[in-house]
Amino acid sequence: MRVVLDTNVLLSALISPHGAPDAIYNAWRAARFELVTSTVQLDELRRVSRYPKLKVILPAHRIGAMMNNMQRAVVLEHLPSLPQDVEANDPNDAFLLTMALVGEANYLVTGDRRAGLLQLSSAGQARIVTPAAFCAEAL
Repeated sequence: MRVVLDTNVLLSALISPHGAPDAIYNAWRAARFELVTSTVQLDELRRVSRYPKLKVILPAHRIGAMMNNMQRAVVLEHLPSLPQDVEANDPNDAFLLTMALVGEANYLVTGDRRAGLLQLSSAGQARIVTPAAFCAEAL
């Protein structure tokens, strides 16, 4: 099973060690599924983790450990443009949909209810679900 985790899910795993995002991150580290990421997402994770409000609650060594772990994931180096028949309500989330399509993911897991990804419900073969729904269905 291949899974794309939204950056907000990855950060949530570090912020709240007892929630669904943490359970998902630990399941991946235990090799229960393949994580699909990209250089675009890794760059976003580095950038967002430096925001002042996150630096206060996320020590640099925890982000560094996650970044090192993610080198074991399926890392897509070059992402094509999102196909014209797939529309992202938030242009900043287009790379997630592209990762799901190109990476042949079974799931795209996101906690962002405002951006519209969950309303799409799927991208190619990937179901778009919340962390709680992913835990209930796949773990």
